[in-house]
Amino acid sequence: MESVIRKTDKISGVVLGADETYVELEGYGKVPLAKNYKGYRTFGSLKMCDFKDISFGYASADFVLENGKICGILLAREQAMEQIRVLIKTSDYAGLYHDEVILSGDCDLLVDYGPDNDKKSVELTAGERLLLEENSNYFEGDRIIVSPKALTGKITLENVKRSQGMPAYRGHMELIKTEDGIVVVNQLPLEEYLYCVVPSEMPVSYHMEALKSQAICARTYAYGKMLVAGYPKYGAHVDDSTTYQVYNNTNERERSTTAVKETYGQLLITPEGGVAETYYYSTSCGMGSDVNVWKSDAAMALTYLKSKRLNHESMESTVTALSADDGSEQTIEGGESMQEEENFKTFISGKDAEDFEVAESWYRWNYRVKKLDVATVYKALKSCYKSNPSQILTLKSDSFVKADIKEFSRIEDIYVAKRGNGGYTDELIIETNKGTYKVISQYNIRVVLNDGVSKVIRQDGSEVSSKSLLPSAFFVLSIVKEKDSVVGYTITGGGYGHGVGMSQNGAKAMAESGYTATQILRYFYDGCTINSIYIQN
Repeated sequence: MESVIRKTDKISGVVLGADETYVELEGYGKVPLAKNYKGYRTFGSLKMCDFKDISFGYASADFVLENGKICGILLAREQAMEQIRVLIKTSDYAGLYHDEVILSGDCDLLVDYGPDNDKKSVELTAGERLLLEENSNYFEGDRIIVSPKALTGKITLENVKRSQGMPAYRGHMELIKTEDGIVVVNQLPLEEYLYCVVPSEMPVSYHMEALKSQAICARTYAYGKMLVAGYPKYGAHVDDSTTYQVYNNTNERERSTTAVKETYGQLLITPEGGVAETYYYSTSCGMGSDVNVWKSDAAMALTYLKSKRLNHESMESTVTALSADDGSEQTIEGGESMQEEENFKTFISGKDAEDFEVAESWYRWNYRVKKLDVATVYKALKSCYKSNPSQILTLKSDSFVKADIKEFSRIEDIYVAKRGNGGYTDELIIETNKGTYKVISQYNIRVVLNDGVSKVIRQDGSEVSSKSLLPSAFFVLSIVKEKDSVVGYTITGGGYGHGVGMSQNGAKAMAESGYTATQILRYFYDGCTINSIYIQN
């Protein structure tokens, strides 16, 4: 008969960070994590979990100890999380680690530092600058916490440059010393975080219903990341760059703040009851794509992100179906038919006056490479292969397989081999004198066909530099050959961005046509509903 050993030594506290080897708890520091630890979610239905499922910035878990190590994680409660933790990157979003941090406040600041068993504090007066380097005396413990003494106070990071200049932040700052430099984490209320996300992601001149749509999208996106943190080691849910959502690149604006307040706590919820993945992009070509653009198993489960025509007829069909409230299907038009080359070529080569974004400059564009640089294409293929070998394949014995890219001196042909729903370029073939390569996924294709020199000419005649990525994968390709070599090509395309989820300029046009934020979001996120995560007093 097996004996049962009961372990009752438990601790709990606000979780500040975690990885495979430790959990950092306020008041305890870094507590080692046993190699064979077990994690359980004890609320709702019992489920296994691991350190990445912990709610960072909250005390919602118990940790069972054995011989000074955590052998068990018990997620004890589910709660509406109101605080988000944002990792602040260096100037120009160049990296995670700061060589030095210079900060000041518009009110008095409190600096807490030192080990957990010997905490110390010092006050700074409003406007007083504090310079912190890796060898600073303040780094006696794992973290330095800088907090404004006024609830409405802001902390300026003088060593960071954004488009607005030196950014100022609500909430408090945590400074973490690492081997690579200082990591800066800003903790603040989710709603106040959105005050600086929405104007950074959408022009505040847009219609209020479009701004409200953006606010709900941004809140839902952020909340999803709060459930599964992007930087668990530092206890940060997201960073402030385009990798997640741009935060505090633009100053707070009254109209966008109003949009946040008028949608307080509202999230998009999937038909299954989970938090939706609210992807969004700038401009459509009159057609959206679906999650197949990302080629991942996780994305395939997001069935509410569908390829749709972005025109008045399709929108009105959706609104009529929602108004009926009888479970009738929304009309999905055009997505699958655009996989056919001739269908898409006819579509992208023309304009439809019924498309919401037909007047937008990015609705149609052209990109001409007059003189193909073979070395640039080779370098791009090598780079994409290094990042994801399964998406840059080489033809071997009638099959495409993973293999190192051989250097070539001549390109013999380039053509689109496959289109996805909505018509985006999903697979591209490049035939060279040293081998034939298949480029998979819209992102890689946009990289490989961008020479870094040629400019994009938008439909209004304006020219835009495109250093690393074509505006979208919604395009047709026409090559120019001399003898047996490709010497240039012209791309006729439309839209700006990946094409999945909400088109921001589409939302603007829909709002200007009289549609509400709810109608706009339920159009882009099929079958999803809007619920409030908080209980308002």
